[in-house]
Amino acid sequence: MHRFSSQSSITRLKFAAILHCFGYLLVPLVIGIFGYSIYTQKDRLTFLALGLGGCTVFIIVIHWILAARARCPLCMTPVLAGKKCSKHRDARPLLGSYGLKVALCIVVQNKFRCPYCNEPSVMEVRKKLH
Repeated sequence: MHRFSSQSSITRLKFAAILHCFGYLLVPLVIGIFGYSIYTQKDRLTFLALGLGGCTVFIIVIHWILAARARCPLCMTPVLAGKKCSKHRDARPLLGSYGLKVALCIVVQNKFRCPYCNEPSVMEVRKKLH
């Protein structure tokens, strides 16, 4: 298992993973609420959907900024960013997204396997040798 060099990189990766998961949850929710509000012609639900849509856009922008600096400790590739790099042959997506699988593993298991180098990493700081 590979470990990170600093606590700030772990915090950045965890926060980006949480935002990544929220993005995947909020987009269908906003579309569903907006569609239902149009169908029932309820203005309050329309405003709620527009407000949630604005929050979703804000979350996606913050995630985009953080994900560019959240890197695998071994290959230094941003694991949550939408890079067009070749993935490892053993990497498997979740719902068509390699980033979603990494984000869920970080949030739930506190470790992940990089889709680019396929090496496991644990969300811990490596010990310094004196």
